[in-house]
Amino acid sequence: MGQPNAAALIEESPMRARQWLAVGVTVLLNALDGFDVLSSAFAGPGIKAEWHLGPDGLGIVLSMELIGMGVGSVVLGGMADRFGRRPAILACLMLMVVGMFGAATASSAPILSAWRVLTGLGIGGMLAAVNALTHELSNAARRSFAMALMVIGYPLGAFLGGLVASALLAQHGWRIVFALGGGMTLALIPLFAMLVPEPPAWLARACPRDVLARINRSLAALGHPPVDVMPLPPAVAPCAGLGALFAPAHRRVTLLVAFAYAAHAMAFYFVLKMAPAILSDPQFAGLHYSRAEGARALAFANLGGAIGGGTFGWLMHRFGTRRATLAGLALSFVMVSAFGLGQPSLSAWIVAVALIAAVTNATIVGFYAVFASLYPPEIKATGTGFALTVGRAGAALAPILSGTLFAHGLPLSLVAVIMASGSLIALVLFIGLPARRTDGHAIDMAMADL
Repeated sequence: MGQPNAAALIEESPMRARQWLAVGVTVLLNALDGFDVLSSAFAGPGIKAEWHLGPDGLGIVLSMELIGMGVGSVVLGGMADRFGRRPAILACLMLMVVGMFGAATASSAPILSAWRVLTGLGIGGMLAAVNALTHELSNAARRSFAMALMVIGYPLGAFLGGLVASALLAQHGWRIVFALGGGMTLALIPLFAMLVPEPPAWLARACPRDVLARINRSLAALGHPPVDVMPLPPAVAPCAGLGALFAPAHRRVTLLVAFAYAAHAMAFYFVLKMAPAILSDPQFAGLHYSRAEGARALAFANLGGAIGGGTFGWLMHRFGTRRATLAGLALSFVMVSAFGLGQPSLSAWIVAVALIAAVTNATIVGFYAVFASLYPPEIKATGTGFALTVGRAGAALAPILSGTLFAHGLPLSLVAVIMASGSLIALVLFIGLPARRTDGHAIDMAMADL
């Protein structure tokens, strides 16, 4: 007799090798997002030079995929709850392929901006869907670790892709960065289709045609035995929709986590988006490094982000998400502010941005852990998508606001403090998050002391 509850089977059984392989693919998906998001930052100095853009004009171009990500997170993230994780992610990957190759052919800043919005739609939807997917592919005991691995894929992809982009930019124009991203995205589609099944938890809730057979195929793909009996139908609607996020049970936490994430994202993306432009233009920092050197600095910033994100998984387990995230937000404010003091050499700049990214991205891991655990399954991706959508407003504001401040003659030291204040605002908002959902379930194991 098989285990009668597919969701319990995944929750309570040891992680199988095939589950870890599927989680590994989600790491690659997030790594792809990391490179695709920052591809415009790697290419930024070349874009600025070719079309003679000022810092404010460049800031607008750099914000375009972040705007697209905001829309994609909630619209396509909702598709993942309604139609399944796999079809939503495959659709997002196709949007990203078209957008990246289109950006490589752009002949003006407005055309490039349009392609970056399209790319951002795909990235935003995939971020929301992959967060829910990783949560549902892992068991209760290893979920925090699996989620941390998925999140650090983002800066790891930006680091490795940035090293390749840096080498290519030394010999080619900025368009090679987008062509590289498009090619990597295209190559990942068949890998995802072969190795990642629809999670049994989503199938059991959505109850599509031949649901038991589909659940058993998914369990087999993840290395688990089949089940013989379907669990009782869920007591909630298969997809409650965006409005459920603002029902009395969820309204407070939805607003708190979304606006806290948006505030911190402003500080986070200020460094990630503007570092190459700051290093390559004496108007910003009184220094002038090459475009390839600026890209290399950003690549190592993302290596720091990956290390920080991985370390934060252990810190959440050891100290709880509340303490670890609050400490990360406080330290983010201090370090992003200190970024404005400048550095005497390229090596010192690389170390500085790597340390800043380690702290700011580690704090992002805390937010993602909350996103995945804050909502019940029927609105998990929708809730994550909404938080990411609001968060992208803060992210999109980062290059626009900082570019405008630079254009008005403010020094880097003052601009850095203004942008760092986002982490301080997030700290205040994060304090208001509860430990438990209104249904009494703990938000996650790491949030038990919240």
